[in-house]
Amino acid sequence: QVQLVESGGGSVQSGGSLRLSCAAFGYTYSSRCMGWFRQAPGKEREGVASIDENGRTMYADSIKGRFTISQGNAKNTLYLQMNSLEPGDTAMYYCATSLNPLCGESLAIWFFGHWGQGTQVTVSS
Repeated sequence: QVQLVESGGGSVQSGGSLRLSCAAFGYTYSSRCMGWFRQAPGKEREGVASIDENGRTMYADSIKGRFTISQGNAKNTLYLQMNSLEPGDTAMYYCATSLNPLCGESLAIWFFGHWGQGTQVTVSS
């Protein structure tokens, strides 16, 4: 069983930066993708960024050029560097893994099966 633990959230002012981390424990070797998702109050969970087993990345249009997803060398740690944060980025951010061979082609939530508990990001204007 895979366990995902996110950290690095916090409160920043508009234009600030945060770096989220996700540590994966358990049997992670079969994961095809790891990704970041977020959910704001009253809104549906949405994909932010993902990285597949070959290192290919995918980003939501709303954060392109501002956020960067990366993995540690052992690929059991996932990061999300968030720059130029905006109030619209305020949300709970979740880390997730996928076994689906198509996960690198979409940020669809249903591709991802294991989820962390989330870390809160709050951006004030």
